[in-house]
Amino acid sequence: MNLQDLRRTPPGYFTSRWGQPEYTDWQDESLSWKETCYIGDWSFLWERRFKGPDVLKLLSDVSVNSFEKFAINQSKHVIHTTEAGKIIAEGIATRLSDDEVMLFGRGTFWVDYKLRHGNYKVISKPDDWFNFQVSGPTAIHVVERASGQSLRDIKFMHNGRIKIAGHDVLALRQGMAGEIGYELQGDIAHSQDVYQAILQAGEEFGIRQLGGRTAFINHLEACFPTIVTDYLPAIFGDDMKDYLAEFKSAMPAFASTFNVAGSFEGQDISDWYRNPIELGWGKRIVLDHDFIGREALEAELANPKRTIRTLVWNAEDIADVNASLYRDGPSYDFMEMPRDQRGFMYADKVMKDGKFVGVATSRGYSYSFRQMLSLCTIDIEHAEPGTEVTVVWGNPRHPQKSIRATVAPAPYKPDNRRAEVATV
Repeated sequence: MNLQDLRRTPPGYFTSRWGQPEYTDWQDESLSWKETCYIGDWSFLWERRFKGPDVLKLLSDVSVNSFEKFAINQSKHVIHTTEAGKIIAEGIATRLSDDEVMLFGRGTFWVDYKLRHGNYKVISKPDDWFNFQVSGPTAIHVVERASGQSLRDIKFMHNGRIKIAGHDVLALRQGMAGEIGYELQGDIAHSQDVYQAILQAGEEFGIRQLGGRTAFINHLEACFPTIVTDYLPAIFGDDMKDYLAEFKSAMPAFASTFNVAGSFEGQDISDWYRNPIELGWGKRIVLDHDFIGREALEAELANPKRTIRTLVWNAEDIADVNASLYRDGPSYDFMEMPRDQRGFMYADKVMKDGKFVGVATSRGYSYSFRQMLSLCTIDIEHAEPGTEVTVVWGNPRHPQKSIRATVAPAPYKPDNRRAEVATV
């Protein structure tokens, strides 16, 4: 791929898939997962059902995860890599029965591709589910009110089978905002009945509808790196040509175009790839089985080069970027608030004493913390919280601004996903 093609403006707006840009306003909505809760619509995700006696073997062969312990009604964050250990896709796998698993996300295409080019006793077919996130301190009260059932016995990353508005719903306890949360999944034909029932149940608990403008700020605060936001999928090599052709023909335009922006300039598209260890997912890699990329990842686990951190950007330097819009002469690239809405992977160079040490992504404004934050894959030697670095803001050949930043932990927001709910 021509690297200049990567810098073209994406078609449409990435954030439009979440519905309205704002329902109340993005500041109000961004406080919801700390103070009350939100409902967000992730029904655009792809689902595929895999069924047969070899279903766990298939997943094991193409995932870094172990499936030796995978109970019915349990879910896993599964990661698929190339032989070089770079991430192709990741998503959620839910075991529905002894021989049946539902996959969510872009990884459905990769697993189906390996199924069709392998020798497994598995049948694969697409499905169409709604997928609503309800997350925040009052989320459990909202879902219990909507269903009339207790959710207190559902363990983290496990599912309960409930009914809402008379319809069967799978309630996965997870928490993509770093708070107690549930993904409510079921037949798309019943999506509006379930959505409205949740809104009605949530009125007294302060529920907010999550619009597209702020949908990914929770990923930033809670450190959930995301495809095409924090890394590009490793699908552009010569060995992936057949898969890439099938992927592009099967996916809608918004999901099959890849665009980058920011000051970081690579020599090859692979410079925007990442491995699971760089993104903080090293614990997902289990070396109890053979899988694609095992050798490369085993070596990286033994000697990691980068890790993920949060960067807190200097407010005075950001103010100067905004002030340049009101001065004569060239201005700095605009910082969309609270973050880019178009769907670029915004990647900016991170420097320390004139040396390149990392790449900042997911730049966004946290109204809750009143800070500009980003995630950053950074060299291990400079990853200590409190380290002062510089982010270069501005696309190549545009006016660029050196912005002071401080390394901070990732996640930046305390992780309350596993909070005890028995006595809430």
